[in-house]
Amino acid sequence: MLQDINNIFNVGITPQEMFLNLLVGLVAGIIISIFYRKSYNGPGYQASFVNSLILLVIITSIVIMVIGNNLARAFGLVGAMSIIRFRTAVKETQDIMYIFFALAIGMAVGVGQHGLAIFSSFFIGTITYVLSKSKFSTPIKSDLLLQFTYNANGNGVADYTKLIDDYCKNSKLINAKAIGSEEMLELSYYVGFRNKEKTTEFVQKLRKIKGVLNVNLFYDEEYF
Repeated sequence: MLQDINNIFNVGITPQEMFLNLLVGLVAGIIISIFYRKSYNGPGYQASFVNSLILLVIITSIVIMVIGNNLARAFGLVGAMSIIRFRTAVKETQDIMYIFFALAIGMAVGVGQHGLAIFSSFFIGTITYVLSKSKFSTPIKSDLLLQFTYNANGNGVADYTKLIDDYCKNSKLINAKAIGSEEMLELSYYVGFRNKEKTTEFVQKLRKIKGVLNVNLFYDEEYF
C-alpha cells in the first residue's frame, strides 16, 4: 500500500531532465508564437493569446512529465479536467489549429523528444506562414456581389435587368427581400462582368434608373 502511494508521487525524471524539458518547451513556445504573429491575418489579434501559446507548450510538457507511465495519474488528470468548464469560444480556425499545434509540441517536449519538438515547430510554423502569404486558399472567383434597392411602383419588367444583361456575361439572383411594402425590394446578385474596367460605368447607369436606390458592388472575397 505504502509503495503504491510512493509510486503515485514519484515523477521518475531527474531535476536536470525536468529543467531541460521546461527550457525546450519555452523555446518551442516562443517559436510557435512568432510564427503565429507573422501568419495571422484576422481582425481580432490578441496579445494574450500569443502569450498563452507559449505557456500552453510549457504546461502541456509538465502534464506529460507528471503523468509519465502512471495510469493512476492519467485518470486523476482526466477527473480534474472534467471539473473545469471552458466557456471561451475560439472563433478563428487558425487559432484552434495553433492550440492543437502547441499541445502536440508540448507533448513531444514532455516525453523528451526535444529534436522532434523544435523541428516540428519550425516545420509546421513555416508551412502556416507560407500559406498565409500565398494565394493558395484564395477562392478563384470572378463574380462580384451586387446589392441595391428597387421600388417597382407598379412597373412590369424592371429596367435594371436589361442593363445587367448588357454589362454582365452571367448573373444570378441570390436574395430578394421586401422592405416596408411589397413594391420595395432589396436585391442581391452575383454578377460576372464582360469587361471589369466598366464596373464604375455600370454602377453609375444603374443608379440613374428610376426606382433603383442604394447601389453597392462588393469586391471583398468575404461576401462569397
